[in-house]
Parts: sequence; C-alpha cells; structure tokens
Amino acid sequence: MAMKTLLQKNLPKIVFRILWLPMGGFLFVLLNSTGGMKPLDAAVIAYPVCLFGQFALIAAKYSCKSSPIERTNAARLLATHVLASQIMGVLWYGLARTLIYAVEFGGQLQGLEQRFSGKGGFVYAAGVAFYWLSVLYYYVVYARENAMKAEARVLETTMLARDAELKALKAQLNPHFLFNSLNSISALTSIDPARARDMCVLLGDFLRTTLRVGENPLIPFSEELGLLERFLSIEKVRFGARLRTEEAIEDEARKCLLPPLLLQPLIENAVARGIANLPEGGTVRIEARCNNGRMFITIENSFDPDAPPRRGNGMGQRNVRERLEARYGKEASLRVSAEGERYEATVTLPAEMETAR
Repeated sequence: MAMKTLLQKNLPKIVFRILWLPMGGFLFVLLNSTGGMKPLDAAVIAYPVCLFGQFALIAAKYSCKSSPIERTNAARLLATHVLASQIMGVLWYGLARTLIYAVEFGGQLQGLEQRFSGKGGFVYAAGVAFYWLSVLYYYVVYARENAMKAEARVLETTMLARDAELKALKAQLNPHFLFNSLNSISALTSIDPARARDMCVLLGDFLRTTLRVGENPLIPFSEELGLLERFLSIEKVRFGARLRTEEAIEDEARKCLLPPLLLQPLIENAVARGIANLPEGGTVRIEARCNNGRMFITIENSFDPDAPPRRGNGMGQRNVRERLEARYGKEASLRVSAEGERYEATVTLPAEMETAR
C-alpha cells in the first residue's frame, strides 16, 4: 500500500522526466518527414537536443512559481510565458548547433551542418512547444499542491473545532454531575450524617477517577462501566435497597472504545428521574453487545409514567447526542423510549476495539 501511494505521488514527475522521448520522436518526424533530413541525421539532432534541452526547462518551473495563475494579471502572465518560450526556442536552436559542431566528423555525419541548414525552425518550434508543455505541467502540479494544502487546512480546522466542541461538552458534564451529587449528599446530612460521610468518600474517589480517565479521548467500555458502577454505589448509599442494579455485558463489548463519561448522564437520569420517584424503588439495568461492527448499549430503568416532569429534563440526553454527533457524525445515535413502567435509552456507535487504540 505504501509503495502504491508513493508511486501515485511521484507518477507525474516520472512521466515528465521521460517526456523528452516522445518529444524527441516528434522532432525526429519534423526533421525527417517535413524537413527531408535522413533518419540518422534527424535522430542525431532530435533526441540529444530533447534530452539535454529538458534541463533548460527548469526555468519554466520558476516562471510558474513567480507568476501564479490566481494572483497574476492575465496580460502579464501571457507576456511572461511568451517571452520565456521564445528564449527557450532560441536556446534549443543554439543547443542543436552546438551538438552539430561537436559530432560532425567523417563518415555519414560529414556535412551535417549543411544538411541542417534551413531546418532550425523545427528545433526552435519544438523548444517553444516543450516549454508550454512544461508550463502546463507545473501549473497543474502547483494547483494540485494548493488543493492538498487547502484540504489539509480544512481538515485540521475541522478536527480542532470538533475537539473543542468535545471538550466543551465534556466540561459541561462536571458541574451538572457535581450539582446532582451534592444534592444527594445534602439530602442525607440531616437524616443520616454517617451515610452522608460515606457518600462524600465515595464521591471523592469517583471524581479522582473521572479526572484520570477524562484526559483520554476514548476509553474501553470496561473502564466506563467501572465509572458507572462507582456512581451507582454512591447513589446506593442514599437510596439503599430501593436502588437495584443488573448487568448483561458481552465480553467483546468490554473491549470496545467510547468517549469517557458518555453514559454518565443517562445513568444519572435513570436514578434521578426514575428510581427517585418510586417509593418502592426499582432497577437500573445496563446491557451492552456488539454486532456487525456496531456497539449497542442500553440503559433501562423503572419509572413512574404519571410522575410530573422535573425541571431541566433533557440536558443529559442532549449532551450525549451532541457528543455522539461531534465524534461520530451520523454513524452514532441515541434512542429513548418508554413502555409501561420501563424507560430505555439505547446508544448505538461504531465498535472500535481496544487493540486499535
């Protein structure tokens, strides 16, 4: 794959560097067929002139670089390349003359200068044509490079914007979660100070863990599950036997990667808007599985369908949706549903394995 990519990248350069062969053939035909020169005479002039003449065309590279199409006046652009092409034609003609003087000796090449007389226009025209081909080549190369740079800048800007959005959404969770947790502790301080202290210790441990894993863009679901279990252990101090938990986690799902604290708002909702409204309590069930390259995480909880909606309802779910959109685009989703006395939130996202991190 790397070799193929390298070949695709260098293919235009390779093609350009062997272009002197067809150009030599073109000049050979001009000298032989149109100019009436013998094949040997035409070949001795055409191919060496094109071979050595191509190095003079490096000037075309600097002409194109100093006169970019997008920033150069059309009249100036045309004048620059017309003048340069005429100079190049003269250089090729001079090169042909020098070559003739160098190779002319006895045998079949004797008198080559006389036979070349009147044919210099063909070499001149070939030099001009080769220059314009070079100009076209370099402008295409520069346009391709500029397009790639622009694409890279757009990609970098998009990634920076996405990362900033993800950080902002993740930061939004901290005060939201802390506010809910402190409310829970406050509710216990007056009725059971010992349990309130236990809850403070568990909360401190939970916050330290979230700070550690929160530095990573992705964590294994097993770590996310550990965070959820710590949170539920905090809430169990408050609700006691009213809060029951169940898990159904596939081994493969434990290795899948997902953004840290992605599921935290859903678990908070399950407890605060579900279990807390039921005098007899209820169950929070976490289920996770992988299928066909997709990961499915379902958080199900008991709830009272007749309970009045609480203020601020929807913030957690909105945060989860926005984080999924920022990270995965349309490849991830959050679906919620209520049936009878069961409320269900299902997160679907690509199944990235821990080994791929």
